[in-house]
Amino acid sequence: MPLRDLLHKRDTSDARPSQEFKFVRTDTHTQEILNPPSFDGSSQQVDDPSSLSPRRKSFFRRHSRSDSSHQHPHNPAEEKEKEKGERRISSFLHLDRSLARSNSTSSVNIPADLPQVQDDLAEQDREAQWEKRATRLVQGNPMLQDRPRSRSNSTVNEPQGDLNIQEAIRLHENGELEKSTKMFGILADPNGANNALGQVLYGLALRHGWGCEPNPTKAVTYLSAAASNSASIEAEALQAGVKKGGSAKGELVLAIFELANCFRNGWGIEKDPVAARQYYETAANLGDTDAMNEAAWCYLEGFGGKKDKFTAAKYYRLAEDHGNKTLGNSWIWKEKYNPK
Repeated sequence: MPLRDLLHKRDTSDARPSQEFKFVRTDTHTQEILNPPSFDGSSQQVDDPSSLSPRRKSFFRRHSRSDSSHQHPHNPAEEKEKEKGERRISSFLHLDRSLARSNSTSSVNIPADLPQVQDDLAEQDREAQWEKRATRLVQGNPMLQDRPRSRSNSTVNEPQGDLNIQEAIRLHENGELEKSTKMFGILADPNGANNALGQVLYGLALRHGWGCEPNPTKAVTYLSAAASNSASIEAEALQAGVKKGGSAKGELVLAIFELANCFRNGWGIEKDPVAARQYYETAANLGDTDAMNEAAWCYLEGFGGKKDKFTAAKYYRLAEDHGNKTLGNSWIWKEKYNPK
């Protein structure tokens, strides 16, 4: 995603994974996992996974394995042992899917005292509650306890800081990645400018290796710093009675969304589906359209908690209302899922 689009998200990435299929041929006694054939789509063979996304690589690795043995067991004991072995293999091959559909709702990265949000409030009051929940989600996360905190010289809202950010973005889009990333790093320094947006962008540069060696762990440190800084500013605004959010609301939403991506994919931190879903849903309710689609997918697939197609439809509709439509989702407007 171009950085200007990222900034647009702040003022108003991984794409949502494609659905995976398993092809199985069965008869009364046997079953065989079929390998999907190679196809040539934009001059690239799918059976060459070198340039595929991590999720698609996982798909082809999973479906490239099959049991070529079709001999029937000779006795019930042997058949039972074979079934046990198949269950173990199936469990191994579908490890990520079973994790995605876990019904667990606990996570060390989710504070136990998150404030509840009432759905029957006026829109502004409801959004204020979601922002209060967002600040607690960040400030109560033990992962952030040792991260750099907000300082009095934070340049979230200072004109010079904005000018430097714009120059760094211009360098990035002109292909001068080393220069732009170095500038992001200077702006992100918690002992210097301590700029929250600079911390988000420096974190992304470290995660993706923009003009530097990729360092996902360090990337999480700076994304966490951005979340912590902006949450502190927003908490003060809420205490002052500002319902629409303070000067760092955009940075808070960006940082929460990118941390959700880290929790989901295990980028620089241990995978945590429960935290990923909570972070996506929080960013979604604060206006991030990509997070709306991701939260919908989490509920649809049971990622980080129970499946809930009704809630999934709600978030997909919310994304469409904000101009981020997903093809093939006409079902979300059926009366069953959209009673209003």
